[in-house]
Amino acid sequence: MPTEAAAIVVFALTYLAMALGGLPGLRLDRAGAALAGAAAMVASGALSLEEAYRAIDLGTLTLLLGMMIVVAHLRLSGVFEAVSSWAAARARYPLLLLTAVVLVAGLSSAFLVNDMVCLVLTPLVCELTARLKREPLPYLLAVAMASNVGSVATITGNPQNIIIGSLSGISYTRFAAALAPVAGIGLVLTIAVLALLFRREFWTLEALRPEGDRGPGRAGDLPRERRVRASIAKSVVVTLGMMAGFFAGWPPPAVAIAAAALMLITRRVDSREMYAEIDWPLLAMFAGLFVVVDGMQKWVISARADAVIGALQLDRISVLSAVSVALSNLVSNVPAVLVLKPFVAALHDPRRAWLALAMSATLAGNLTLVGSIANLIVARGAESRGVPIRFWAYLKAGAPLTALTVLVGVLWI
Repeated sequence: MPTEAAAIVVFALTYLAMALGGLPGLRLDRAGAALAGAAAMVASGALSLEEAYRAIDLGTLTLLLGMMIVVAHLRLSGVFEAVSSWAAARARYPLLLLTAVVLVAGLSSAFLVNDMVCLVLTPLVCELTARLKREPLPYLLAVAMASNVGSVATITGNPQNIIIGSLSGISYTRFAAALAPVAGIGLVLTIAVLALLFRREFWTLEALRPEGDRGPGRAGDLPRERRVRASIAKSVVVTLGMMAGFFAGWPPPAVAIAAAALMLITRRVDSREMYAEIDWPLLAMFAGLFVVVDGMQKWVISARADAVIGALQLDRISVLSAVSVALSNLVSNVPAVLVLKPFVAALHDPRRAWLALAMSATLAGNLTLVGSIANLIVARGAESRGVPIRFWAYLKAGAPLTALTVLVGVLWI
């Protein structure tokens, strides 16, 4: 088989697996498919082993690994539970509780990887709504949707932004200055859409009445042991220092991995517990996709990029955003960003195009239940606690929210 044809076949099969979550008849997940595709690119001669090594962006993987360790320590030390307790204790009415959930999920995801934030907040929200005897669905939708929207704001908000930050060279501060307003408006729209769709839950002045003496909804229910308080304080200080490093213009991978190292030096949290929180398959999937896309770019995309850009008019932000939304819901947002990478880099204003891609690929995650990994994490966590989230129930809120937020993003950028 000619090398160009082999590269096309490997790319097509890999992205088919991305779209389906695996290949029919095979017990192969997305990470396995990406690694198999990368191996096939080398075996077919599309890339040499040295070229495959160079295709993997180690800065992206380092940044993502560091952020995962930081978030793991924040969770294990009790920071998220303390913040949720503080917010819930001050939410006297359902609409205020929804606002608190949206703000905690959105603001946390603005600086920490949104997938990890959803993993942490889903059980807390399930427990809280059970104690308050509220319908859990709208609050769980708020976790998923607000985490997607909030993560638009910064390079470290989600995996696709981490990739875009590495590829584009846009500084952390400029990225946040450009997209944080979109995230802020999007969080307001998230509250509005959910409040309108679940009017019976939120259009009431009935005060919340938590049951029991313990739980995240009780005012002042913060960990009291000295060592626990010290662990929380350390987590917060290191995280704030990491964020300051990002905004100071220091290399994000170096800042994140240094913060992770400080988090690992602890007397209370076992390092093995933090390792267990790391999404190793996601890191493997990234490495494999870098190689697969590089092989496709070398043999197919590079020679045809200008023609595709002209035919699709990708230099128009509205068109690029629409293509990004569609592709992100077909194969997921990280593979979509990687396949659009060579086309965006070839545009006459790549900086603006990278920002549009970050905005649209992230907000596209709210369209359907399978639109982002964050959504699936919330759905799996909720179902394990007896709260199923149905595809159409999600779409009813996700479709209008995606349309509104992407429109805001296109007009802003």
